[in-house]
Amino acid sequence: MTRLKDKYLKEIVPGLMKDFSYKSVMQVPVIKSIVLNVGMGQAIQDVKPLEAAAKELAVISGQLAVITKAKKSIAAFKLREGTPIGCKVTMRGERMYDFLDKFICLALPRIRDFRGIPQKAFDGRGNYALGIKEQIIFPEINYDKVVNIHGMDIVFVTSAKTDEEGKALLKYFGMPFRN
Repeated sequence: MTRLKDKYLKEIVPGLMKDFSYKSVMQVPVIKSIVLNVGMGQAIQDVKPLEAAAKELAVISGQLAVITKAKKSIAAFKLREGTPIGCKVTMRGERMYDFLDKFICLALPRIRDFRGIPQKAFDGRGNYALGIKEQIIFPEINYDKVVNIHGMDIVFVTSAKTDEEGKALLKYFGMPFRN
């Protein structure tokens, strides 16, 4: 069992039950999945940066990335339906907890001028989305082999009913929110 899953069962569940006065352990919110998404506009002209981004996502997450394709054609962007424009990874279970641990303890402290993550990025249903400007904050990425620096979106999907519950869950896991 991973360190964070153990922490969830021994510390977070009792803490959230006390804070929100749940009657059952099954009411306590849990992180269902973490989604890493990279959108690459320049992939329309050249697919190589997208393939490199997919390999980097696989190294970061420990599982293969899926190439996402355009759903609609947009003439203004010279975009055709079915053109590869990004890649994503959805993590669940052990890999998700491993990634969360690595993200909080190793990657976030490596961000330049880091003062905490914004509190306003909840969606109204307890899910949290965060944008990162550079993929090189992750320790697995070798800076010398990076083709181009790109950002990514990280979405924490929880079973929380409200933003308040979702924020409390992530705070218990050690997410450094801005004051």
